[in-house]
Amino acid sequence: MMKTSLAQSALDSLLEEATRAAENSYSPYSRFKVGAALRLADGAVVTGTNVENVSFGLTICAERSALVRAVSQFGPGIRIDAVAVANLNNAASPPCGACRQMLAEFAAPDAPIVFPAAGGTRTMAFEEILPLGFDMKLNKTGTRQ
Repeated sequence: MMKTSLAQSALDSLLEEATRAAENSYSPYSRFKVGAALRLADGAVVTGTNVENVSFGLTICAERSALVRAVSQFGPGIRIDAVAVANLNNAASPPCGACRQMLAEFAAPDAPIVFPAAGGTRTMAFEEILPLGFDMKLNKTGTRQ
């Protein structure tokens, strides 16, 4: 278990929120029901679930669903302090690469990410699950530094 400033009970509660969100999954094709819960810096919790489409490329993962909801609800200044992912299929389910990159815009490097892994639940710091994420530092004029 990684060290985090959040109490284990807070991470457990976040995982419960993610599990409840998974119950709302729209996954008629894969039947892989995933939920995500984001704990924002102000303490708010925002959830999302995967929504499939017959054209699989249009499917949205639970983590991105929660992120889009958080930005829509609270604005682009949000910061993520923790992420929990759950699925109802008893299978490993770490955030996919696209979700990791999307979360990178908002997640603190040391934000704990809790997810189902082979052998049980795993908690890792965000910077561990995306060590070399794409990053384009822009200055105030919108040009690269």
